Amino acid sequence: MPTTPSPKPTWSRRSVLQSAAALGSASAVTGLWPVAASAQSPTLETKAAKLGFIALTDAAPLFVADEKGFFKKHGMTEVEVLKQSSWGTTRDNLVLGSKSGGIDGAHILTPMPYLISTGAVTANNVKVPMNILARLNLGGQCISVANEYKDLKVGLDTSQYGKALLARRLKTGKPVNAAMTFPGGTHDMWIRYWMAAGGVDPNKDITTIVVPPAQMVANMKVGSMDSFCVCEPWNRQLINQKIGYTALTTSEMWMNHPEKAFAMRADYVQANPNATKALLKAVLEAQMWCEDPKNRAEVAEICSRRRWINAPVEDVIDRVKGDFDYGTGRVDLNSKFQMRFWKDHASYPFQSHDLWFLTENQRWGYLPTTLDTKALIAKVNREDIWRAAATELGVDKKDIPTSTSRGVEKFFDGKVFDPANPKKYLDSLSIKYLKSA
Repeated sequence: MPTTPSPKPTWSRRSVLQSAAALGSASAVTGLWPVAASAQSPTLETKAAKLGFIALTDAAPLFVADEKGFFKKHGMTEVEVLKQSSWGTTRDNLVLGSKSGGIDGAHILTPMPYLISTGAVTANNVKVPMNILARLNLGGQCISVANEYKDLKVGLDTSQYGKALLARRLKTGKPVNAAMTFPGGTHDMWIRYWMAAGGVDPNKDITTIVVPPAQMVANMKVGSMDSFCVCEPWNRQLINQKIGYTALTTSEMWMNHPEKAFAMRADYVQANPNATKALLKAVLEAQMWCEDPKNRAEVAEICSRRRWINAPVEDVIDRVKGDFDYGTGRVDLNSKFQMRFWKDHASYPFQSHDLWFLTENQRWGYLPTTLDTKALIAKVNREDIWRAAATELGVDKKDIPTSTSRGVEKFFDGKVFDPANPKKYLDSLSIKYLKSA
């Protein structure tokens, strides 16, 4: 149930830092998930890695691993965390690799390592093998709608919104646009699922367009789209600039859904197994640190810095802390739908989740239904490295899943995904565009 909003504080970088300091030292992993000192690591093959990120709050574990010295703690003293202008740029730089002026790994949309590995989204369909090492977060994305539709107070149900979009299209003769960040990526999947669940065909009734995250608000302001799906701080910034409102957080569609991943080129992993595990240990420690409520104010301040997201801290702080003002009168404080970095096995790269993304990419024709998804997941998903890194870190056994599957998943519209039978799920969906090859 919505809670009564408390007076909104005025946040500044200084006040956030003072708040973080008052809550306790932020120089070590603290609180809910104590980490034992790791044993002396085997010799590192390299101390260098170039990692890409997009200006989004779910890249916070990479920001924190760099800012708090976790990479250096594990011997990776020459790590560069490099801003990418779009997911397309991330893809292109991963294809290049660091030896050719690109990057070795990245904060990335979970389906992208599969789309790159299969050549589905690369120039000339060149296949570049990738490995997923961890999930960076659960949930934390939102779908936003322009203020033109504020009276509708659009939420999970898109049926009335769909009618309004149709009326506008008939009146103007122009397409209505919904923006996402990369074809076949998570935001594409969320906005398509959301629309289709309400009977709106995302291939016929609307036009999905690609817009880099940091350009979402500016494009909504000039009327380029009617809705968009992206991570923070861009949904909150939209409200602060009085351009639109939040229709829903994506965990309302699928509770604690998988989102971004930490992935590396497979040739880097193969050539540098110890360095790869050291990078992963740093990321896991950073995820624990980000999850701790005592650190959330400082996480927001770090994210807001020019080097990382470069946005006003007031656009970042609320949702990093788990507070959601939807811009419609609905306010949820300490929301159960907030982003998770570690809690609820947020970091573990369940193979079952990768299978759902592959199945949805088949649903929309990005990947053929003939694809051997099981064999592909076995090559791309390296949960074995995650388990080894977590064990060496001294992570409590209860926080190390024993199964490659999180089990049967349920969605807001009543659909059920059983990883043991993805075809049954696919058959249950009325709106889809399958291709055999």
